[in-house]
Amino acid sequence: MIGDMTPTWAPEATTEANERIRAFMAARAGRALWPEEQAEYEQLLTVWADSIHTGPDPR
Repeated sequence: MIGDMTPTWAPEATTEANERIRAFMAARAGRALWPEEQAEYEQLLTVWADSIHTGPDPR
């Protein structure tokens, strides 16, 4: 099911970063981000991207 794309395993840091991104965007739903908000969003994405590389080796 496309609506439920929750991974079976994710590092705690990834889960936390994802929750922060969702809360950040939910607070701004329906409008474009201001330049300061865009910068903060990009920082959150960087934290999230870094966290997904700390998971187990898929091999």
